[in-house]
Amino acid sequence: MNTPSTYSPDIAVPASQRVFGARDLFSLWFSLGIGLMVLQTGALLAPGLGLAGSLLAIFLGTLVGVLLLAAVGVIGSDTGLSAMAALRLSLGRHGAALPALLNLLQLMGWGAFEIIVMRDAASLLAGGQFGAASALANPLLWTLVFGALATLLAVSGPLTFVRRFLRKWGIWLLLAACLWLTWNLFAKADLAGLWAKAGDGSMSLAVGFDIAIAMPLSWLPLIADYSRFGRKAGGVFGGTALGFFIGNLWLMSLGVGYTLAFAPSGETNALLMALAGAGLGIPLLLILLDESENAFADIHSAAVSTGLLVKAKVEHIALAIGVVCTLIACFAPLAQYQNFLLLIGSVFAPLFGVVLVDHFVLRRRQAGEVQAALHWAALVAWLGGIATYQVLANLYPNVGATLPSLLVAGVLHYAFNRLFSRVPGTAAA
Repeated sequence: MNTPSTYSPDIAVPASQRVFGARDLFSLWFSLGIGLMVLQTGALLAPGLGLAGSLLAIFLGTLVGVLLLAAVGVIGSDTGLSAMAALRLSLGRHGAALPALLNLLQLMGWGAFEIIVMRDAASLLAGGQFGAASALANPLLWTLVFGALATLLAVSGPLTFVRRFLRKWGIWLLLAACLWLTWNLFAKADLAGLWAKAGDGSMSLAVGFDIAIAMPLSWLPLIADYSRFGRKAGGVFGGTALGFFIGNLWLMSLGVGYTLAFAPSGETNALLMALAGAGLGIPLLLILLDESENAFADIHSAAVSTGLLVKAKVEHIALAIGVVCTLIACFAPLAQYQNFLLLIGSVFAPLFGVVLVDHFVLRRRQAGEVQAALHWAALVAWLGGIATYQVLANLYPNVGATLPSLLVAGVLHYAFNRLFSRVPGTAAA
């Protein structure tokens, strides 16, 4: 019998093979809500907003973000389809090809970026412990180590990863690391004094909200790759929302606290060195290892997206993509990649505004049959959302662009369908 990890990306997972419950999805999304990048995001908010302002932005951004993320997760459990395959229901058979290609490009980039983050942190910690000249401080060594680890996890598939690793013992190590970091912060930092001190005003609350909500929304193009193995929609929604909310809110808040207390410069290396200098090498190492799970998700979902474009097994594609991500991490300039990833990522928030309205409002959670090659109303609404994002990001940056672009795209899609009376899933090309 096939295991769920071997199913083709464009074939719905049978109900008998949907084995993930709320606990499985809580473990997965709690883990994905924790990482060095989440810690550093808190460090970015800290100087401009201060402790109180940062925590408010993180709470609001994470809350709204996880509700949207979990709702998209329900689409996976309703249809049994991977994230990019489910887009065919909204965009048409051929309309989903462009998002699948963009998703492949951004996930390869993010997979390489995660390996770079892990490499830099590991070589920095090893250099502080054994000296900068030590072989263990060699960045190339850590690039290969973490690239191989992430690729191995991606090839193993989500079922093996979640049930044999995360649920059994991985989540408990992460909880211990977070509790250790929290206890140390409360014991050593003057949190009352930090709470009373306002930020320097270099960042508005709206921008802080946009940064915080970007973390859960960055997973929108991936979540159905895992929620399609969910047993019930309620468990998918609750496990996903609660797991990511707790993990993301917790660690991003720790990033704010440690930055203000021990690393006021807000730089990545300053924050990591402050944590290591505070005797927190072990919990930081556990979080560093957890970062490999984020790279796993990027590589696995990149393979699933590629599976819609070429005919090959997901495991084989994951192996190839893992190698490519590792090579990119070895040679690509990081600064150029960040701008590219931000540009690619800006298209997915409005896209899922269209998808959410199509699935929950127009199709009322019914999958139906994909009969049209292109659903023009959905594509035009998506372009309208992208235009909204670019206008707001460039002309009104203090307003925030992510959530407005998602809302505009969703409203446009609903209006176009009412205007032209399209029955979703049955329109002609």
